[in-house]
Amino acid sequence: MLKSRLKLVAKGFCVGSADVVPGVSGGTMAFILGIYPQLINAIKSFDSVWLRMITAFNIRGIINRPDFGFLMPLGLGMIAALLFFTRIIPLPTLIRTQPEIIYGLFFGLVLGTVIILLRHLGFNLILQRSLFLILGILLGGIVVTMVPTSTPDDSWFIFLCGTIAISAMILPGVSGSFILLMLKKYAYIFNAIGHFDFSIILPFALGILTGVVLFSRVLAHVLKWFYQQTILFITGLLIASLYTIWPFQTRLYEVVRHKERLISSVPYLPEAFSSQTFYAMLMIIVGLALVIVLNRYSENTATGNK
Repeated sequence: MLKSRLKLVAKGFCVGSADVVPGVSGGTMAFILGIYPQLINAIKSFDSVWLRMITAFNIRGIINRPDFGFLMPLGLGMIAALLFFTRIIPLPTLIRTQPEIIYGLFFGLVLGTVIILLRHLGFNLILQRSLFLILGILLGGIVVTMVPTSTPDDSWFIFLCGTIAISAMILPGVSGSFILLMLKKYAYIFNAIGHFDFSIILPFALGILTGVVLFSRVLAHVLKWFYQQTILFITGLLIASLYTIWPFQTRLYEVVRHKERLISSVPYLPEAFSSQTFYAMLMIIVGLALVIVLNRYSENTATGNK
């Protein structure tokens, strides 16, 4: 029991680490680690039945219905990652100073995930239902190449931003913070949080709650009834996300609360081989190897081979 909890803490740490990296979705990392369906179902367990248990003071139901045994160690790992990579090892700073190396690792992780997913689905299935893969690539391509635009500051739009951002964060391949940047509300919302402006925080928080409640149920439903099509669509999103996490990019930043935040990036191929190029390619290989090892371990565990 303790061993499985520690594994969940470690996986939560990986998910939290991905959330720190601009352009990388925590949902992507959850997908890589094989906990994505369980995460969606765990979030979905906070439903009307659970609310009725609260109003009825059904303590046992309140505790047992949501998968706290999964969510608590996972959440602990995510919090630990956010503290570790902001207080001890400043990952946001390293992304600015050594972007090729950091993004190289995540590029390898996502690329490895795409390869494994396509291998598991099989060539014939991919051909038969390639439309879903193409749709995922097209939608992902539209999102990652969006140009920031002017948007209203009305409460209804802040609510919508919260709903869209958390839905994007849950969906592999799309970064919630990147969506806020594209909607021109990243600085606006984070400034409000920093100054405790509840006229902005409240509709945003309600939007997040709505997005979690509704979108997790949609995903759980489509994963249950249209699993292969959904996996192909998500794989398409992951393929499109490779555009923004390719380690060699011309990146544009804007200052948000006295800190630079990534708002756009354009990939390029390095013209000359350098030490940075070598380390970036090495980290891509490391990322690929990690995914292969994790996948092999999960397969062995599932079949009872230790």
